[in-house]
Amino acid sequence: MKLNLNLATSPLENRRRFLAGAGAVGLVAVIALVFLGQHARRDWQANRQLRSDISRIEKEISGYEDQQAELARYFEMPAAKQVLDRSNFLNVLIHERTFPWPKIFEDLEHTLPAGVRIVSIAPTLQGGRAQVRLTFAAMDDESKVKFLRALESSRVFTEIRVSDEKYPDATQERTLSNDRVYVTLEAWYATI
Repeated sequence: MKLNLNLATSPLENRRRFLAGAGAVGLVAVIALVFLGQHARRDWQANRQLRSDISRIEKEISGYEDQQAELARYFEMPAAKQVLDRSNFLNVLIHERTFPWPKIFEDLEHTLPAGVRIVSIAPTLQGGRAQVRLTFAAMDDESKVKFLRALESSRVFTEIRVSDEKYPDATQERTLSNDRVYVTLEAWYATI
């Protein structure tokens, strides 16, 4: 006769169901790990070309930044600054030469009344338009007003604004000419 005696302090438990469930979950986890690993490897291989392109472009950018720094150092040298200043000066001269001087003198000839003379003309080209700073002298206020009205009615001068008006004193009047008033104005000139 056989007797089954359990001398343990706690009774024996059957853990087969737990081990089977844990094994099944572990097997599913291992399969998912293998699947995700293969997917990550395929993505890594597919992006290898992209990473090499990014690396190449970053090297090119670094080279261009070095070239830019070298050029900046070159243009900071006094000799290069002198050449740039001279070229800017020459560009301004060329730009001023494109101003239609004969045309403005012709237009002023048509608007200039008797008793008024032009003292100075200073054009500046801004965005394809010419702004003219004009100083003229008049023998009296009537001539001054005639000239201003003639400019306002002209098609080539617009946005006329008087910026300064001077009446010379008696000592200057004797030494200069018969001019009684000097007027400085600014206007836009249609060069076309």
